[in-house]
Amino acid sequence: MPHILIVEDEAAIADTLIFALQADGFSTRWFSLAGEALDYLQQEVVDLVVLDVGLPDINGFEACRRLRRFSEVPVIFLTARDAEIDRVVGLEIGADDYVIKPFSPRELSARVRAILKRVAPRAESVALVAEAAPFQVDLERMRISYRAQPLTLTRHEFRLLQCLLSQPERVFSREQLLDALGVAAEAGYERTIDSHIKSLRAKLRQVKDDAEPIQTHRGLGYSYLPGQA
Repeated sequence: MPHILIVEDEAAIADTLIFALQADGFSTRWFSLAGEALDYLQQEVVDLVVLDVGLPDINGFEACRRLRRFSEVPVIFLTARDAEIDRVVGLEIGADDYVIKPFSPRELSARVRAILKRVAPRAESVALVAEAAPFQVDLERMRISYRAQPLTLTRHEFRLLQCLLSQPERVFSREQLLDALGVAAEAGYERTIDSHIKSLRAKLRQVKDDAEPIQTHRGLGYSYLPGQA
């Protein structure tokens, strides 16, 4: 039974979420303060966090930044702020989805289920890269090595690089890569992909300073080119 942590200071909203999620087969834990939730997350394992942005002790964006220092658990922001810049910032700091109040509890539960399905480790090992290749993908440990050096990747960076490596030379659109990250493609947050690509390139250059394995195709998307690795 997937375990969902709810961080929401309005009891009525929290009760609605708890009812909807438990009716859909999830177990839940509720905190009204971000600080208490972060302490809990350092001690316990959960499958996903529903995180309100407007919390009384710590802003939800800042709470997510602190969470990403020690965990890559999926996060859905819940907020009344619907400006595009807020949605983009939320996704860029590590959230998986962004739900605007007022919302449908059943829709949020469906989004939770969709994200958990996307981030679940695959049983098959078809994406494993041969020993002689520049990259090695360990799906069980969620780790990618480049030229025998393990890369320090966020969960989003891991999923993005894994997707590119799985089909060399294929051009993936930003919408397809968003889907690989578990972010709703219809949200259209192309800048989030650009930000992760920039970070990935910097980490690859730390291993090989002239490496350019991730190619940009203007107006189309990105691809992995083995010859440039």
